Amino acid sequence: MKNFLKYTLATITGIIIASVIFFVVMLASLSAIVSSGNKPVSVSNNSILVLKAGVSIPDRGDQNPLSGIDLFNLTLSQAPGLNDILYNIEKASGDNRIKGILIENGLLPSGWATTEEIRNALIKFREKGKFVISYSDYILTQECFYLATAADKIYINPGAMVDFKGLSSEIMFYKKALDKIGVEVQVIRHGKFKGAVEPFILNKLSDENRSQIKDYAGSLWNQVIEDISKSRNIPAEQLNRLADNLGGNLASGAYENKLVDGLMYRDELLDTLKSLSGISRDKELNLISMTKYSKVPETKTIYSQKNKIAVVYTSGTIVTGKGNDTNIGGNYYADVIRKARIDTSIKAIVLRVNSPGGSATAADIIWRELSLAVRVKPVVVSMGNYAASGGYFISAPGSKIYADPMTISGSIGVFGLVPNAGKLLEDKLGLTTETVNTNKNSDFPTILRPMNTYEKEIMQMSVEKIYRDFVGKVASGRKMSIESVDSIGQGRVWSGTGALKIGLVDEIGGLNDAINSAAKLAGIRSFSIKELPVLEDPYTRILNQLTGEIKLSILENELGESVKYFNLVKELKNMSGVQARLPYFIDIH
Repeated sequence: MKNFLKYTLATITGIIIASVIFFVVMLASLSAIVSSGNKPVSVSNNSILVLKAGVSIPDRGDQNPLSGIDLFNLTLSQAPGLNDILYNIEKASGDNRIKGILIENGLLPSGWATTEEIRNALIKFREKGKFVISYSDYILTQECFYLATAADKIYINPGAMVDFKGLSSEIMFYKKALDKIGVEVQVIRHGKFKGAVEPFILNKLSDENRSQIKDYAGSLWNQVIEDISKSRNIPAEQLNRLADNLGGNLASGAYENKLVDGLMYRDELLDTLKSLSGISRDKELNLISMTKYSKVPETKTIYSQKNKIAVVYTSGTIVTGKGNDTNIGGNYYADVIRKARIDTSIKAIVLRVNSPGGSATAADIIWRELSLAVRVKPVVVSMGNYAASGGYFISAPGSKIYADPMTISGSIGVFGLVPNAGKLLEDKLGLTTETVNTNKNSDFPTILRPMNTYEKEIMQMSVEKIYRDFVGKVASGRKMSIESVDSIGQGRVWSGTGALKIGLVDEIGGLNDAINSAAKLAGIRSFSIKELPVLEDPYTRILNQLTGEIKLSILENELGESVKYFNLVKELKNMSGVQARLPYFIDIH
């Protein structure tokens, strides 16, 4: 027994020591990666910049070198943000060492608005006399094909396909599932188009909801067809016929119908790139990634440290409190904007919005700080893939609002959700509760029983008040009448093109257009960009987030694409109470 305890204690001690050593070694390795990530990179002559498309592209790149770590394959493939990509393409257009850009297509969506901003940047790049080549080994998705049409040539593997078929918007309904487990979702809303609640109370789309989806999805598709038609010199009618008939489903069909310019294997692609960049076939091709090129110093441009434009990135659901890296905390972002407002070196603010909305109160807190900021300096809004409901709420005070034609915006409406799980607890789980109140409505709201008539009236009054406030603030910011805003509100969703026609945005353009407009409004020519919020030190982020990232990686590895449904369920937990958000989780592909 004595020996057993001795060996057991020795084993435990050994495990602890090994764990400490492992942690120290890992921390040292991470430190080496972090320090090496800050070193400048040199570029060889006749180089080609590689743009990885078909991957998740956030609005803002993550400076943490571990943001793209794959803990299962032990690989590191950091993904740049839209800001990095746009900056690099513009920088490369004036870099004589960069001969062209190779688009490497993947399978994941980045969002139509993000894709179009990059596409427009590639078109400007080609105007400098440099080439852009697109290549796909497996499937050229619709989003990637749209991006690829900005290239000089589109090549795919002989066994690949072009997924060109039109847009599809899928909406999942939960009512039958909730009925089966005995949960009733009590809904209070304003806005006939506020379809966020429909999955909980209906089994199919309402006529109003179907109408608006058809309208904005049609607007997006028309923009896609118009741009592809111009780039590929194929009539719009023919493109729609090809989409109807799945004309790119086979590589041969895609080539015969001029959707692509050639079918080739990767070795042939490399030979083509060598020829275009002026490198002989026996030499190695000089390819440089976006991440590495971000570290290449730009010597020609002189920036003013005295004049700054703050670019505030707001991405994700709007939530109360501080929030985190994946959402927009109302109090936290209000503080960020407040500091930018009182900083005299910041001459203008650009608010980059990529949000479907969320907490109405949190959105109002951010709105307040933006409305104060616009009194002392220009505040220009740049809308990304989404700027709807609460996302539009925080945009409304802007001096000027830019949207992409593909932006999903509007959704000026409010709703409240209060689940009633009493039947689930009693009938399914055998749990009963008894409540003792000091006053008539002390337990309002509760998930243990349905709301009574008076409680519903109180909830409706709250929703109506927030809606009136929402409409009034949009009317004030957009210099419109309350009646006009109400007529285009009602929770209806608009594309960027549609939002421009009805006055919800001022211009069609991207992030760089918004920055240039902010500089013009501020009366400055030379300026530097200050990106906000300030990101945490990489060491701190590693220590704080490593556990969470490991959990996320495990989930993604186990669930694959189904992990998005897990994330949707997590989102539902935060939707109790009054919300100003998109009508549903939109997935257009």
